[in-house]
Amino acid sequence: SVSAFSPIVAPTQCPWGEKAFSAYLGEDRAQWRAYDATELVASATKRLPILIDQGEADEFLETQLKPGLFATACEQAGHPLTLRLQPGYDHSYYFIATFIGDHIAHHVGALSSAG
Repeated sequence: SVSAFSPIVAPTQCPWGEKAFSAYLGEDRAQWRAYDATELVASATKRLPILIDQGEADEFLETQLKPGLFATACEQAGHPLTLRLQPGYDHSYYFIATFIGDHIAHHVGALSSAG
Protein backbone atom coordinates (compact mmCIF):
# COMPACT_ATOMS: atom_id res chain seq x y z
CA SER A 1 0.00 0.00 0.00
CA VAL A 2 1.01 3.60 -0.55
CA SER A 3 -0.09 6.82 1.08
CA ALA A 4 1.01 10.44 1.01
CA PHE A 5 0.17 13.89 2.28
CA SER A 6 0.28 16.70 -0.26
CA PRO A 7 2.81 14.99 -2.54
CA ILE A 8 4.42 16.47 -5.60
CA VAL A 9 3.00 13.81 -7.91
CA ALA A 10 4.08 15.27 -11.25
CA PRO A 11 7.55 16.73 -10.65
CA THR A 12 8.32 16.84 -14.37
CA GLN A 13 5.43 19.29 -14.73
CA CYS A 14 6.00 21.77 -11.90
CA PRO A 15 8.64 24.41 -11.07
CA TRP A 16 9.91 22.67 -7.90
CA GLY A 17 10.41 19.38 -9.74
CA GLU A 18 11.98 21.01 -12.76
CA LYS A 19 14.47 22.85 -10.54
CA ALA A 20 15.38 19.74 -8.53
CA PHE A 21 15.55 17.35 -11.48
CA SER A 22 17.68 19.65 -13.59
CA ALA A 23 20.09 20.09 -10.66
CA TYR A 24 20.30 16.39 -9.78
CA LEU A 25 19.61 14.62 -13.06
CA GLY A 26 20.64 17.10 -15.74
CA GLU A 27 18.58 18.64 -18.51
CA ASP A 28 17.45 15.43 -20.23
CA ARG A 29 13.73 15.44 -19.39
CA ALA A 30 13.35 11.85 -20.60
CA GLN A 31 15.45 10.71 -17.61
CA TRP A 32 13.20 12.62 -15.22
CA ARG A 33 10.21 10.38 -16.02
CA ALA A 34 11.77 7.51 -14.04
CA TYR A 35 11.17 9.58 -10.88
CA ASP A 36 7.71 10.95 -11.66
CA ALA A 37 4.77 9.11 -10.06
CA THR A 38 2.33 10.39 -12.69
CA GLU A 39 4.51 8.90 -15.43
CA LEU A 40 5.26 5.67 -13.55
CA VAL A 41 1.72 4.68 -12.58
CA ALA A 42 0.92 3.81 -16.20
CA SER A 43 3.54 1.05 -16.19
CA ALA A 44 2.99 -0.24 -12.64
CA THR A 45 2.68 -4.02 -12.59
CA LYS A 46 1.12 -4.17 -9.12
CA ARG A 47 -2.06 -2.31 -8.33
CA LEU A 48 -1.32 -1.33 -4.74
CA PRO A 49 -4.02 0.84 -3.17
CA ILE A 50 -2.99 4.50 -2.93
CA LEU A 51 -4.36 7.03 -0.45
CA ILE A 52 -3.55 10.72 -0.92
CA ASP A 53 -4.78 13.49 1.34
CA GLN A 54 -4.49 17.03 0.07
CA GLY A 55 -5.62 20.26 1.68
CA GLU A 56 -7.95 22.26 -0.55
CA ALA A 57 -6.51 25.49 0.88
CA ASP A 58 -2.90 24.46 0.16
CA GLU A 59 -1.17 27.40 -1.50
CA PHE A 60 0.87 24.98 -3.63
CA LEU A 61 -2.07 22.87 -4.85
CA GLU A 62 -2.37 24.11 -8.43
CA THR A 63 1.16 25.29 -9.17
CA GLN A 64 3.33 22.59 -7.58
CA LEU A 65 1.38 19.58 -6.29
CA LYS A 66 -1.14 18.98 -9.09
CA PRO A 67 -2.97 15.92 -7.71
CA GLY A 68 -5.47 16.06 -10.56
CA LEU A 69 -2.77 14.97 -13.00
CA PHE A 70 -2.05 11.91 -10.88
CA ALA A 71 -5.75 11.11 -10.49
CA THR A 72 -6.17 11.18 -14.26
CA ALA A 73 -3.13 8.93 -14.77
CA CYS A 74 -4.44 6.44 -12.19
CA GLU A 75 -7.88 6.40 -13.80
CA GLN A 76 -6.40 5.78 -17.25
CA ALA A 77 -4.19 2.98 -15.89
CA GLY A 78 -6.96 1.38 -13.82
CA HIS A 79 -4.92 1.96 -10.68
CA PRO A 80 -6.81 2.21 -7.36
CA LEU A 81 -6.55 5.71 -5.90
CA THR A 82 -8.36 7.44 -3.09
CA LEU A 83 -7.67 11.16 -3.43
CA ARG A 84 -9.22 13.16 -0.62
CA LEU A 85 -9.28 16.93 -0.95
CA GLN A 86 -9.74 18.19 2.59
CA PRO A 87 -11.66 21.49 2.88
CA GLY A 88 -10.06 24.19 5.04
CA TYR A 89 -6.64 22.51 5.29
CA ASP A 90 -3.39 23.89 3.93
CA HIS A 91 0.20 22.59 3.81
CA SER A 92 0.72 22.51 7.58
CA TYR A 93 1.55 20.11 10.37
CA TYR A 94 -2.05 20.26 11.62
CA PHE A 95 -3.25 18.82 8.35
CA ILE A 96 -1.01 15.79 8.73
CA ALA A 97 -1.77 15.39 12.44
CA THR A 98 -5.49 15.35 11.68
CA PHE A 99 -5.40 12.57 9.10
CA ILE A 100 -2.39 10.41 10.06
CA GLY A 101 -4.65 7.85 11.73
CA ASP A 102 -6.47 7.29 8.45
CA HIS A 103 -3.16 6.60 6.72
CA ILE A 104 -2.09 4.11 9.35
CA ALA A 105 -5.47 2.38 9.04
CA HIS A 106 -5.03 2.33 5.24
CA HIS A 107 -1.76 0.40 5.59
CA VAL A 108 -3.10 -1.90 8.30
CA GLY A 109 -6.02 -2.79 6.05
CA ALA A 110 -3.75 -3.50 3.10
CA LEU A 111 -1.39 -5.61 5.18
CA SER A 112 -4.27 -7.52 6.77
CA SER A 113 -5.75 -8.41 3.39
CA ALA A 114 -2.35 -9.45 2.02
CA GLY A 115 -2.51 -12.50 4.24
